[in-house]
Amino acid sequence: MPNQPPEHDDSPVSRANRATLSVIVVAMNEAHDIRDCLESVRGLAMETIVFDSGSNDGTPDICRDLGARVFETDWPGDGPQKNRALAEATGDWVLCLDADERVGAELRREIERLLAEGSPHAAFSTPRRSSFCGRFMKHSGWWPDRIERLFRRGSARFTDVRTHTHLVIDGTIGRFDGPIIHIAIDDLHEALDKANSYSTSGALTMAESGKRSSLRKAIGKGIWAFLRTYVVRRGFLDGRMGFMLAVANAEGTYYRYAKLALMTDRHASASRQPREV
Repeated sequence: MPNQPPEHDDSPVSRANRATLSVIVVAMNEAHDIRDCLESVRGLAMETIVFDSGSNDGTPDICRDLGARVFETDWPGDGPQKNRALAEATGDWVLCLDADERVGAELRREIERLLAEGSPHAAFSTPRRSSFCGRFMKHSGWWPDRIERLFRRGSARFTDVRTHTHLVIDGTIGRFDGPIIHIAIDDLHEALDKANSYSTSGALTMAESGKRSSLRKAIGKGIWAFLRTYVVRRGFLDGRMGFMLAVANAEGTYYRYAKLALMTDRHASASRQPREV
């Protein structure tokens, strides 16, 4: 007879020894996504913490209705905002989610097992299953797209960058198999909006770090972004959506470096201006 998994012990003693989980989310105008995000961790997290930066669509009220602690504040950038939220967390473990992400059933079971049994790891990586215009991508660099989002509190911190921050982790990293579900882009209108927003933030971040660009570099980077997505990462296997995603990545990359090129030109012009003595 095959071995049966042990029954879950939900006695008061086991609950008392169970580790706790804080979930942190940063948001702005996410009323269309935030409910599904928070409900995916209901009963799993001891607390949910939302840092909202000026929503006018009712996002804070939705979060409060779902029992989250909500902080309404400014937007200092992705990394600084997530570190603000992290500073408010009190759980043994912290899970960071974006508003358009959800914890899938398999990942939820893995996290529950971690909280019950513990682990020597400081953090865990998870695959992320992302959708583009209503279709979950299987290639194009969007799967398995492993990311570190779950970590022991005190063992990690987010980099202080304006966009696309990541964790700096002190310790070993384990692996979960269950994915975070990422409803990344609903339609091409949203793809264009994100390309514009992210390219501006990315250009500012590069400018602040002393990087420079030119029109030639912007064109080259855009072409390479298309080839990397569609050919190197086999986006052609995702059919027409793979092609559309490759074009969107190329556009976002081109505009990021083109905007940086304009900043570079302005900086050079300013440095050539005669100064009054």
